[in-house]
Amino acid sequence: MSLKDQLSQLVYSTDQGRIEPEQQQETIPESDGFIKIRRETKGRKGKGVTCLSGFGLSETELKALSKEMKKLCGVGGSVKDYVIEIQGDQRDKLENWLQQKGYKTKRIGG
Repeated sequence: MSLKDQLSQLVYSTDQGRIEPEQQQETIPESDGFIKIRRETKGRKGKGVTCLSGFGLSETELKALSKEMKKLCGVGGSVKDYVIEIQGDQRDKLENWLQQKGYKTKRIGG
């Protein structure tokens, strides 16, 4: 085999175009009608966060709701696995705000 034959072998081709990854359907966890409010410190070096779950909303709707909550409390937060995490112990403030919005709430844990 000559050097020219070795260099002319097809290594990569774009004939088929881009391969699109398969889109998975978003599976939203079911809600039992109650928003669970709890305080967590595990895995956060002692810093507490308020976790809210059980909304039964999509990821984008949860992000919009968490934005309102963060603005209300004046703190940061995030949405992870359909759970809204708000920095600090904001249980009282968020529970009152959610009840005004028409949600039923339950406190989980101490």
